[in-house]
Amino acid sequence: MIMLTRLSGTPFVLNSDLIERIDATPDTVVTLADGTKYVVADSMPQVVDAVRTYRSEIVALSWQLDPSSGRTPAAAAPAPSHLATVAPLPGVEVEGTPEEEN
Repeated sequence: MIMLTRLSGTPFVLNSDLIERIDATPDTVVTLADGTKYVVADSMPQVVDAVRTYRSEIVALSWQLDPSSGRTPAAAAPAPSHLATVAPLPGVEVEGTPEEEN
């Protein structure tokens, strides 16, 4: 969410993931994916900077998650220790498990 200012001076918060485009006509018009338009006092570069800052904060905060909470990013999840077949194959021994006897 980014904080913007209406032309009246009233601040409001906008979900930046819904922004489709930003126009300067000369007022800055933020158009959402559903067609809703907001005329804001912020300049186009200020809106773009707010979106970049918000998204970079999300990425930065994702790496501060506590691994013991069980909410780790997928990239930090531990790799499986080994691969194994779903059904054991006769005569094939997988490391760490005994071979099945028929």
